[in-house]
Amino acid sequence: MLEALPLAFEFIPLAAGWETFLATGTALPQATATAVRGCDGAIFGATQSPSHKVEGYNSPILALRKQLDLYANLRPVVSMPVPGSQPGIDLLIVRENTECLYVRQERLEDNGDTAIAQRVITRRASERIARKAFWAARAEDKGKETKRQRQRDRETGRQRERGEALVTIVHKANVLSVTDGLFRQACLAVAREFPDIQVEEQLVDSMIYRMIREPQRYDVVVAPNLYGDILSDAAAALVGGLGLAPSANAGDTFTLVEPVHGSAPDIAGKGIANPIATILAAAQLLEALGELQAAQQVQLAVHATLAAGVLSADLGGAATTEEVTSAVIANLARIP
Repeated sequence: MLEALPLAFEFIPLAAGWETFLATGTALPQATATAVRGCDGAIFGATQSPSHKVEGYNSPILALRKQLDLYANLRPVVSMPVPGSQPGIDLLIVRENTECLYVRQERLEDNGDTAIAQRVITRRASERIARKAFWAARAEDKGKETKRQRQRDRETGRQRERGEALVTIVHKANVLSVTDGLFRQACLAVAREFPDIQVEEQLVDSMIYRMIREPQRYDVVVAPNLYGDILSDAAAALVGGLGLAPSANAGDTFTLVEPVHGSAPDIAGKGIANPIATILAAAQLLEALGELQAAQQVQLAVHATLAAGVLSADLGGAATTEEVTSAVIANLARIP
């Protein structure tokens, strides 16, 4: 798809993941990590990880996020012309990407009868992910004159204006008063720097409930690492599934994109996997590289493809991976 655009790219294929670990003893070779740093951006493929502890194995995507300081995970959730997608959804989940339980500081005690995981929340990480969320809300509000009509805000009892930006801070500070309490305080402090952006709070359990009941009311959602991961997977079910869900791991100077879904070993080699999540992730990379028009063209081509009924098996269709991709490229050629 990228090669079909009137842009010049040099693609450098690099090895990482479970199969690389089995072949070399490391899931992220040093050569890969070094080469990525010399690129303008990266696309990470869907790789599998073992569900149990394997000595010497570490997640390559977690390692890259840490090494490149990709502290923000940006996961757009947008209504699609496919069966099962609710209309009027256009939200962005901004997930803190470096800490929380994902620091993977675990240990066993009591002769293996007690497992303990340490959760880390810092003011620095919380403040910078909050700023990323508020800047995103400001940018989306400015760039979307045809923003969807918001549903009535049941808490304040008033209708927000079309296009009016809102950031929802998700936490569980009523129970985790120290860790989530710090995240909440840091986000609210940053909110004062953006008086033009509306802000609200939502407990994570009620956020899941309200997001499922009224997803159209949300704009930008900011959350700690684990909550953001769960929220974005749940939100994907509202717009057609994980096969349509892209994500971007973003720092201040580098972006690595990937589909939200993982690997699917049960269908490997069958040519039926849905390529749309990866294609939309590539559109996010185009945005990060400043190619905004090209990114919009890709998004329009995807919508045209899905609206024409060219659907992969996960969406109830019969199109192969190659057929979906070819249809997107064909529609891309028709977009001015």
